[in-house]
Amino acid sequence: MKKTGLFLAFALLAAGTASAQKKHFDYKFYGQIRTDLFYNTRSNSETVDGLFYMYPKDEVKDPNGEDLNGAPNGNFYTLYTRLGVDVKGPELGHGIRPSAKVEVDFRGSGTSYSMIRVRHAYFNLDFKKHSSLLVGQTWHPLYGDVAPDIMNLNMGAPYQPFSRAPQARYRLHQKKFQLTAAAIWQSQYLAVGPANNEVGTVTTAKSQDFLKNSLTPEFYLGLDYKTPQLQAGVGMEMMSMTPRTTSKVGAQTYRVHERITSLSYEAHVKYQKESFLLAAKSVLGSNLTQTSTVGGYGITATDPVTGEQEYTPLKTSHTWVNVMYGKKWRGGLFGGYLKNLGATEKVSGLIGTGLNLDQLATATAEVSYNLPNWKFGLEYSYCNAWYGSNDEKGKVVDTHRVDNHRIVAVALFQF
Repeated sequence: MKKTGLFLAFALLAAGTASAQKKHFDYKFYGQIRTDLFYNTRSNSETVDGLFYMYPKDEVKDPNGEDLNGAPNGNFYTLYTRLGVDVKGPELGHGIRPSAKVEVDFRGSGTSYSMIRVRHAYFNLDFKKHSSLLVGQTWHPLYGDVAPDIMNLNMGAPYQPFSRAPQARYRLHQKKFQLTAAAIWQSQYLAVGPANNEVGTVTTAKSQDFLKNSLTPEFYLGLDYKTPQLQAGVGMEMMSMTPRTTSKVGAQTYRVHERITSLSYEAHVKYQKESFLLAAKSVLGSNLTQTSTVGGYGITATDPVTGEQEYTPLKTSHTWVNVMYGKKWRGGLFGGYLKNLGATEKVSGLIGTGLNLDQLATATAEVSYNLPNWKFGLEYSYCNAWYGSNDEKGKVVDTHRVDNHRIVAVALFQF
């Protein structure tokens, strides 16, 4: 009923805009109906019941030596059907041009699928084309303007940082250069931290509280060189969060003052001319669990009385390259590589995701047939993951390899 009601609401709005638009406002309604059919040769780390695919899970052997994660799986969904509206408003004076976007899909959250979810919701103020201020939810700056052009809905994660987040983003344009500065919070894509306050028990959970309790948003600063065909740039991200505000030692609970601060760096390039696209990005990530990738931080010290802990971030290297060519018939390749670099100090416990993953590599090939408003595509992806045990600095040793083969078929109607 929610889907039907929303479709009817958008249809009525679109039909009425020709005669009932507010003066000096322009509206552009758009959307898509997307169907995804996928198949995997084994169980994987994933969300949305397999639609958002990450990497193959490690082996878990039963008493007969059979791998519990070795069973194939597949399904068919329409959850990434979308509806959106772009709005342009009247000038505010002094050449300030406002605009806004609201976009939703039916991907839901957690284990609640087929539910309406906000993808983008922001307003933007354009100051005479020299600068702009965006306030609201949109792509995280680490995702940015350079992302893989692939069919898989993960858009290159975990190699490509993937997140949409509430933010205040300022951009300054000077000739061919663009400066981006942003303060970022968390909403749907959350950082990983301790699940409880008991000392000696390392369990994890995703929560807004780790950033909220720190009273400090994420910060991003980036510089790009842009021409009609080329974009190249670098960026730096900082996040300072509070893992716990209380600590339980035996029967006693103490107020603690904990903080973990991390810096991440990225470089990206995109070249596009006519039917050809070449794009790449490399990220030296530090505790970027809020961007759909692996990593976290380790415990370096624990106060024996209060249980207050000190932390150090784990570093992870992510790199991807994407090549596409064609218009009506369009084909392409994608390759990604991820490496766990561990911590710079000895750790007594680890908090994060994919902590026993040493390295990850993915190779993808796709082909699509494109018509006005229509796309039909097929994508094959091979991924191998190297698992092992952690040493004293969180690096992974004594590794073994696990493979997954994935096939995705997509039919997409855009309007």
